[in-house]
Amino acid sequence: MDTTELFDCSNTIAQPYLESFQKPYEALTNLKQYLYELMKTLNRDEYEEVKPNVFVHKTANVYETAYLTEPCIIGAYSEVRHCAFIRGSVLVGQHCVVGNSVEVKNSILFDHVQVPHFNYVGDSILGTYAHMGAGSITSNVKNDKTHVKVKENGEIIDTGLKKFGALIGDHVEIGCNSVLNPGTIIYPNTSIYPLSFIRGVVQGNSIVKNNGVVVSKKK
Repeated sequence: MDTTELFDCSNTIAQPYLESFQKPYEALTNLKQYLYELMKTLNRDEYEEVKPNVFVHKTANVYETAYLTEPCIIGAYSEVRHCAFIRGSVLVGQHCVVGNSVEVKNSILFDHVQVPHFNYVGDSILGTYAHMGAGSITSNVKNDKTHVKVKENGEIIDTGLKKFGALIGDHVEIGCNSVLNPGTIIYPNTSIYPLSFIRGVVQGNSIVKNNGVVVSKKK
């Protein structure tokens, strides 16, 4: 679960921060503090501080009905649409869409990410060109409130986090109304069928069908 296996970090201004962690979920713990530091480096000719510690690129479009809380950075040419709720510790990259009634918290969205309709993204990292279909969500807390664990290659990893949603790799497509359980990891170039219930690790270049069958994409 190396950071570079999931993400091309050149597609986010958080590249130095993310690449300082071997396990990308570790970046979620101090994301709030990192964003406050990152804000100090932003070009004030390009970014506007629309409220304390909420910076929006001047080419971005944030609808009047959207609600943003600190710390938050919205990148160039991105859209934050009607009734979106960004409630702190969120970095939205360039050319992203945070859509109608979408909620995002404590997350990093790489460039070109789309979460356009009724999505919940919590304590998660979405790689470049990742797309979540309408109504799909990241569940970020276990029912028993214990640490989220990840099982990969026969090893069970205790993340030490009570809140951890998903790591969604570059060019991943999540079908409509799918649920990603806490600690889900989806490697790049994977497609998830609508109405799926995803738990654990999904390997890259694959397709997850409604019956849970995973097949490799044809080259």
